[in-house]
Amino acid sequence: MSKSVICDIDGVILHDNTLIPGADEFIHSLLDREISLIMLTNFPSQTEKDLQNRFASAGINIPESCFFTSAMATAEFLKRQEGQKAYVIGEGALVHELYKAGFTITDINPDFVVVGETKNYNWNMIHTGARFVSEGARFIATNPDTHGPNMSPACGALCAPIERITGKQPFYVGKPSAWIIRAALNKMGSHSDNTIIVGDNLRTDILAGFQAGLETVLVLSGVSNRADIEQVPFNPNHIFDCVADIDII
Repeated sequence: MSKSVICDIDGVILHDNTLIPGADEFIHSLLDREISLIMLTNFPSQTEKDLQNRFASAGINIPESCFFTSAMATAEFLKRQEGQKAYVIGEGALVHELYKAGFTITDINPDFVVVGETKNYNWNMIHTGARFVSEGARFIATNPDTHGPNMSPACGALCAPIERITGKQPFYVGKPSAWIIRAALNKMGSHSDNTIIVGDNLRTDILAGFQAGLETVLVLSGVSNRADIEQVPFNPNHIFDCVADIDII
């Protein structure tokens, strides 16, 4: 039985919007062999169509159905919880996924405070989110990343003021949580025993794969390097310089 593949995007396939050499051949080879593929990202602010266009501009043609984001995983998680109302700190893609899942986006007595990423973060969002969490709304976040390229604040940083004010930690849906891996496997119709995860970050991609029981492949084209492996209590199953060198799939 052929393996299924879950593959990170930034640092594995693209640097910003620039193709990592050989990444296009790697992806097209998987698609040509009809290997089940999910491109998985913690970034919650782009839709499947946005990501498809981003890949196309880099020379990789891939179906929309191959993309899965932390916003999509968050909607899947919340569908399994009690409550239908959410106060959202985030942008269009996250709101879109929650609407698709049947949620009402509101600032009146919400069941959840959901934090994603936004460039318009402000005092009122902190105040309102903290007040709702202190009153009993469940605190959910798309991912724990503190920053992105050029030190741009990410979801974990946006959650920090609400966490400090309320003393309550959010449930982070994205990597390294095993939840997002399980949600991606469900979307693929695949099983952990038969799936490989490819990523560049030991503490998110590889840890998430390890916790979900996947075979793990670390590529050294992004965040983590060989010296970092000695700093974590788990090892990737395979290490390659970049995806162009992967020869186990």
